[in-house]
Amino acid sequence: MKTTWTSTLAWLLAVSAALALAVAAPNERSVMGQLPSFMARTLAQQPITVPGGLPAERTLALIAFRSTQRAHIDGWVRGLNLDADPSIAWVRMPVLNDPGNTAARSAIETKLLHIYPADAERARLVPVFTDRSRFVRSAGLNGTDQVYAVVINREGDVLARAEGAFDADKAHKLRETLLQRDL
Repeated sequence: MKTTWTSTLAWLLAVSAALALAVAAPNERSVMGQLPSFMARTLAQQPITVPGGLPAERTLALIAFRSTQRAHIDGWVRGLNLDADPSIAWVRMPVLNDPGNTAARSAIETKLLHIYPADAERARLVPVFTDRSRFVRSAGLNGTDQVYAVVINREGDVLARAEGAFDADKAHKLRETLLQRDL
């Protein structure tokens, strides 16, 4: 009789452990990451809610953390022909440590205005003033040493990601994810 209860208890523990592991197993969101929700303004002073207010259900965000990474972002813009391809919704997203006050944020925005004089560039540039480390963790990125081309949906889910300089194979995969309509 004791062995029947022991076997039943062991079986119940095994089933419970399996269920717990199934619930705790990583899902796509936890593996790929999720962009945090925040309010921002484009450099053209248009308010935008990220991710819900992104320009399309799937948007390409070109994320940089340092001014020295601008050339890599420009490489993605040229490589994907983003300026001439209206089928891809995209934004530049420099992620900056929040200086903590409006005057300092305005000074940074003024510098960006000098770098991006064209209205079309300013409309696509969304400076993000936040804690960079927290942003990186939340979005599932590998750090701030590289730029990222990230496909996100309006829920903030990272659907695809490429890091570093433009690469045609990575760009092809990003474009496929951007143009999929049935996920």
